[in-house]
Amino acid sequence: MTGAGWDERRLHFIGIGGAGMSGLAAVCHQLGAKVTGSDRSPSSYIDRLARTGVRPVIGHDENNLPDRCEVVVSTAIDDGNPELAKARQRGSRILHRSALLAELCAAKRTIAVAGTHGKTTTTGMLIWAMRELERDPAFFIGGELPGVGIDGEPANSGWGEGEWAIVEADESDGSFLALDPEIAVVTNIEMDHHSRWAGLAELRAAFVEFASKASAVVYPESDRDLGAGLNGPRPTTFDHSKPGPAELPLLVPGEHNLLDARAALAALLTAGEEEEPAARTLQRFPGVRRRLEFKGKRNGARIYDDYAHHPTEVRAALSALRGLGPERLIAVFQPHLYSRTKVFSEAFGNALALADEIVVLDVYPAREQPVGPLEGVSGLDVLRAAADRSGGATVWWAADAGAAEEIALQRLGPDRILVTVGAGDITRLSDRLVDGKGPGGG
Repeated sequence: MTGAGWDERRLHFIGIGGAGMSGLAAVCHQLGAKVTGSDRSPSSYIDRLARTGVRPVIGHDENNLPDRCEVVVSTAIDDGNPELAKARQRGSRILHRSALLAELCAAKRTIAVAGTHGKTTTTGMLIWAMRELERDPAFFIGGELPGVGIDGEPANSGWGEGEWAIVEADESDGSFLALDPEIAVVTNIEMDHHSRWAGLAELRAAFVEFASKASAVVYPESDRDLGAGLNGPRPTTFDHSKPGPAELPLLVPGEHNLLDARAALAALLTAGEEEEPAARTLQRFPGVRRRLEFKGKRNGARIYDDYAHHPTEVRAALSALRGLGPERLIAVFQPHLYSRTKVFSEAFGNALALADEIVVLDVYPAREQPVGPLEGVSGLDVLRAAADRSGGATVWWAADAGAAEEIALQRLGPDRILVTVGAGDITRLSDRLVDGKGPGGG
């Protein structure tokens, strides 16, 4: 596909530093397109793009927009963005990232993985397995998978020469409906993005629409409603209750990762792979960054980081760490989005109660503001719920990241596990703790 018209295209990505956008930009550059882009702040994704020869600009300005370019945007880019406004004024072609992803995937046989929880890990497992099986797939994933990039560094995308594309399909803004996969994988369905979906019935209907486009669908055996709603695809189910024909001892801990592995194995079998070789590749899967990622040690404590931002995910992460047998489990939680915090504060409190000690920060707002129906929503709502349900566990309020770091440093010690939890910038705390650069560090 390299050179098949791509070397004649000029693509400008507004918000190029996001997980999805940076992956698309990297592949388009790999295929020969001239790629530019901008973002409001630096990130590891931007650093990686720069190493490939793409030079993103930090800050949004209409002067960033090249002449005669197509403009790629995500749902996160609002109408007030000066580059988007300039593109519209010029009459430039404007593509949503989902349309560009669908265009790329149309050149391959595609496995698309969707679901409220586990889609990044399941996608990562499929990418890892296909590469280990020497299928050389193209891939797009909403996280960083170790060992699959240039010189073995982590990567979130790549354009292999094989026949398959493995893609994480995003339901948060409905963009997964732009894809037309040969195999659709649905890990599970639960409400999460309340600003996009009016309720579970609407969300389930969208998943049925997504899955019905495929020739084959992999979904949980327990989800009979999804199976009943499918019209045409060949169903393959994976069982939540037992390992299945091949045992799957994994490097990554937790029952939730075992479920993801069962989904991945079912998808591999549907794609025509043999069971035993496929299962062996999954047993070597190293995990995705920010999914129960072990960051290192400090003062004898093991420090992990996890992207969990839904109560089900928080519970799964803490349950998995409980299984590692720490003397004390300390969770440092940063809620993500005011809308999600408003709906799930009580459920977050219940999930966090699995920890022995709980530190709660204020909400990471991302694209939202605490106005209108979200006025007054705070991380304190989660703190109160955790205190009510923790059965006497110590619960701390951290007014900012510095306060969270000071509390965390006081709690570290031998045979303890500390995990930073959330989809915002809480991950930086785990890095600082391991690097020993925090107050009183060393």
